[in-house]
Amino acid sequence: MIAAIKDPGSNTRGLLAYLYGPGRHDEHADPHIVAGFAMLAMPDPGRDEQATLTQLARYLDEPVRLRNSEVGTKLTGHVWHCPVRAAPEDRHLSDTEWADIARRIVQAAGIAPDGDDLACRWIAVRHADDHVHILATTVREDGRRPKLHGSGRRLATACRQIEKDYGLRQLKPGDGTAAKRPTQAEMHKAKRLGWKQTSRTWLEERIRDAIPHAADIEQFLAYLQADGIQVKIRRLPSGDLKGYAVARPGDLKADGTPNYLSGSDIAPDLSLPKLQALLTASAPEEHPTARRYRHSTSWQRTTDTLDTLHHHLTDDTTGDTDGDGALAQAQITALGDIINATAQTAPAELRAELRAATRAFARAQRSQVRADHQAAADLRRAARDILHTANGPGSTLAALIAALVWAAILAERWHHARGHHQQAQAAHTAVQHLQAAYDQAVADHLAALTHRQPTKETINDLSHDLRAAIPDHAARILTDPTWPALATVLADAEAAGHQPRQLLTEAAARRELGTARQPAKVLLGRIQHTSRNPTPNRAADAARLRTTRLTVPSRDTAQPTPAPSLRLGWGSQHRRR
Repeated sequence: MIAAIKDPGSNTRGLLAYLYGPGRHDEHADPHIVAGFAMLAMPDPGRDEQATLTQLARYLDEPVRLRNSEVGTKLTGHVWHCPVRAAPEDRHLSDTEWADIARRIVQAAGIAPDGDDLACRWIAVRHADDHVHILATTVREDGRRPKLHGSGRRLATACRQIEKDYGLRQLKPGDGTAAKRPTQAEMHKAKRLGWKQTSRTWLEERIRDAIPHAADIEQFLAYLQADGIQVKIRRLPSGDLKGYAVARPGDLKADGTPNYLSGSDIAPDLSLPKLQALLTASAPEEHPTARRYRHSTSWQRTTDTLDTLHHHLTDDTTGDTDGDGALAQAQITALGDIINATAQTAPAELRAELRAATRAFARAQRSQVRADHQAAADLRRAARDILHTANGPGSTLAALIAALVWAAILAERWHHARGHHQQAQAAHTAVQHLQAAYDQAVADHLAALTHRQPTKETINDLSHDLRAAIPDHAARILTDPTWPALATVLADAEAAGHQPRQLLTEAAARRELGTARQPAKVLLGRIQHTSRNPTPNRAADAARLRTTRLTVPSRDTAQPTPAPSLRLGWGSQHRRR
């Protein structure tokens, strides 16, 4: 249930005309009062043919007129308006139930505290099955103004309790960091103009698209303008930026001027100060993994960088390791930019799911925790790398998306551990879309790997490695439909100089498998990425193994391999495939 307090107005009669009217699209049916401050004496134009809207407006405005009759400044903005709406899947609520809900709402807001006979005058009008409108005049019977500070938070708490009491859909409690929802007027305007999105939503997506492209605020604004968005920049006399606003082409006000929205009016984290803090944090001169793997693609380097997230995003319910959470929140914010950059550059068939993941994860990128963006420079640099360099093969993209799935899961757990319910739910939704994108990205590749799976003998040897490396999950992995493809990847990696047992151990350490839908698929993406990194020095490995060959365990511990015929981890090219 959502209670949305509207901006205060000054025309009680005008608002009543809307509530009792047919609606903008003839959607209002049987408007009538279900609750109010004094039901017996209240005229109801919806039930009494003799009652008029003017009469009802005067009745509600009486305390306002009395106060304005006194010497002093006349009151304006005295009309309090709050629609209260149930979820589409909620059951039908009767007038009696809506009346109780309305009374609880005005009590929580401070309009009419329980037992206060001198509270404000108010009514709740119902003209649809799923919502009521509460109208109040904010002058009490004793002439004082009600205490409404913090009413939004109190209403949210009251709605969560109403949901429990009435068995309705239970929403997650908010923390004041959510983006503003499109208004009814904005939604009707988009429908009239044939737009699939409101201007507010359309602009938010394009602003977020621009962030990974920019290294500073000036580049960010220039990118928006180059993308065809109308940008209004305000500067101080010194030339420094004071603020910015954006408008969608074709979105005009009644006077024909562009309908500009400031960044902060679109979402809290898109205000100029927040973007400046994000974009001015210095980035390293060179991507850390680029120094080690200069031949690798941007997607491979990004996957390497994502591997560091588990140090800061922990599923420990006692909290994360960086104390105040500033580092972890910065990592999550940058993770959203990487998901966005991946969506912008991925093949067309994957973009729908990746775009949906980007939109969902935007809510997880902001919380009350103040982010230390300087600490996440590596990840932001990785997002720009994805946008500015050529893409790698499809399997490389699949490995990146697999890493994004795990990173988003870690973000969900971090938010959940800190009680960030809306952010945790947003991250969970993003995980679902990322998993769908990964399934699409890897489908053809898995089929090809399965088609050329190793011989039965080789698969048996690899099964021994699997049981030794990951004993707790070996049974699930061996029955996973992806196991034959994973066996192919392990055999390929061994032929390239890697040890399957070691790769399996390292992969399992980086991503817990207990909650994985298909553990073999999770390991496959991780191992395939790892095995693309430079192969170990075979001569050095051979010399080291020869000096310690008596301590190297055999694949089959029941039958130790004699020293002269010791099979080295890099010798699988001699196996029959």
